[in-house]
Amino acid sequence: MTAAPAAIQTSGLTKRFGRQTVVDGVDLDVPAGAVFGFLGPNGSGKTTTIRMLLGLANATAGEITVLGERMPGTLGTVLPDVGALIEGPGFYPFLSGAANLARLDAADGWAPRATRRTRVAEALDRVGLTQAGGKKVRAYSLGMKQRLGIANALLMPRQLIVLDEPTNGLDPQGTREVRGLIRSLASTGTTVFVSSHLLAEIEQMCTHIGVMRGGRLVAQGTIDELRAAGQATLHLTVAAPDARLAVRTLAPLGIVVTTAAAPEAQAAEVAPEAAGDTALAAPFPDGLPPEHVVAALVGAGVRVRGVAVDRPSLEDSFVALTGEGFDVVQ
Repeated sequence: MTAAPAAIQTSGLTKRFGRQTVVDGVDLDVPAGAVFGFLGPNGSGKTTTIRMLLGLANATAGEITVLGERMPGTLGTVLPDVGALIEGPGFYPFLSGAANLARLDAADGWAPRATRRTRVAEALDRVGLTQAGGKKVRAYSLGMKQRLGIANALLMPRQLIVLDEPTNGLDPQGTREVRGLIRSLASTGTTVFVSSHLLAEIEQMCTHIGVMRGGRLVAQGTIDELRAAGQATLHLTVAAPDARLAVRTLAPLGIVVTTAAAPEAQAAEVAPEAAGDTALAAPFPDGLPPEHVVAALVGAGVRVRGVAVDRPSLEDSFVALTGEGFDVVQ
């Protein structure tokens, strides 16, 4: 059985404005059916990349494939299967939300006129704007306009939905609704490509992630793969007189202990305290079961008071990969 082609692939995708390179050799691989989070600080090249994917900007170099077709030469074939919300929605302020969607739908040469009214109503319902559909857009909040833009992307059945900062301006309830909407789209087999600078939102809704920094794609893969890129840490509390023995016992397991009490000391020279307990910490090797560590310590006569393995959060992994953090709250 032949695997389905990737929804989006790029090779060496580059965009320059004069001497400035804003997208630099990006190799994206977005699996069909994934919810792909395109993450990075503002100004990292995300929106410019999306514009090239959709034929809204020409690439300086590189290749683009969307839904198995080379772009931009096959725009007419590909775009009817793609819904998009890029750089915020733009609507006629003096028309209602429903009227705006009807006009946009009428401009789509592939949209059947006979079902327009039904599809507009269904799109408004999916984004929670049924009650506001008859109001003029000039009375909409930023969050309502954002949801109306998503409704426009959903007027026709799509194989691929591209959303640039879809939760921008939404309150917490609206953010949860959009998150649920994205999950429901993915459950039907639609590929969703979501650009955001909000790590918490990407982590809650996406199956795969690509990370941009300074125009370059510095990491991509599944959530679990990127989370595993960080280093786990062993936190161990032992009876103070047993600290030196614990260090010697852990060394053959590939665990080199450091301790806040004596950061300048060599691991083998950690001095025990006269009384109480000693807290030890060490980078924890991948694949080593924590219970094996505890068994080795107890077998050597170490009095273990507490043990924990601190797995890196997704934010920790991104900081390790990029050297900087991302916004984690709205």
